[in-house]
Amino acid sequence: MTRSDALSVVPRHVIAHAVRRGQVRTAFSGVLLSAELADSRLARLRAALLRAGPDAALSHLSALEVWGLPGPRCRDIHVTTGPGRRLRVAGLVSHRREGFVAGPPQAMVRRGLLVTALEQSLVDSWPLAADDAQRAPLLEAVGRRMTTPERVGAVLRTSAPQQSGRAALLALLGKLEAGCRSELELWGHDHVFNGAGLPRFERQVPMRIGRATIYLDLLHRPTATNFELDGAKWHGGYTQRERDVRRDATLATLGIQVVRFTHDRLVLEPAAVRREVLAILTRRGWVAT
Repeated sequence: MTRSDALSVVPRHVIAHAVRRGQVRTAFSGVLLSAELADSRLARLRAALLRAGPDAALSHLSALEVWGLPGPRCRDIHVTTGPGRRLRVAGLVSHRREGFVAGPPQAMVRRGLLVTALEQSLVDSWPLAADDAQRAPLLEAVGRRMTTPERVGAVLRTSAPQQSGRAALLALLGKLEAGCRSELELWGHDHVFNGAGLPRFERQVPMRIGRATIYLDLLHRPTATNFELDGAKWHGGYTQRERDVRRDATLATLGIQVVRFTHDRLVLEPAAVRREVLAILTRRGWVAT
């Protein structure tokens, strides 16, 4: 609670005594936190909102954390307020946005905390990370169908036209719109399955099998050939391998040939994989035009 709220209940000397004994700590200037919650990240986020005030919301990397997305974690907590508020508190990184309102649709409650909308949080966080860590939140958010590349792109165009790294973010959104959903698929898009001499592939094609819906990585519909990109993280165990074999057999009964390429082959032998893809498609009746 805030110190002022505590003072409305108990005398000042009681608070001072609790602080001296370590029963209560100061989370941010003017906010008190019980000692048993000192290591709770959720409690610290709540304390940050309490200090920032009702016109603020968790934003940027702190909002992504609440949304349950990967990204760099830092002790400082990011909040966004309207342009008329100047917040300077140790441990808080304050961002001011023209026209910001700490309520729907710009902000909403998630896990009991007020956070900026998902698409805005993704756009705001983009310049604060690099490489895989920069792409990971957007890949996961789209992969989990929490949002779409189109919705993120709309926010980027309207709220952050001058943002640092905008061109790279637009390029990634374009690849996500094409169907890429992982780092390995991004690599395949750039180095193997795209460019002159190759046909058009459909990415992440939904297909209903029984009661389940599966998604085909790269489908060449004219030859009914599906290329699966097996990332090392998800395809190394026996259970996953058994599931893949069963799925491939089911697809074969529907006339779809599945060809799998491992992470190492795609990354270390892109030219050889590309040649094999062309040979397979040619054998299955595709004629380059």
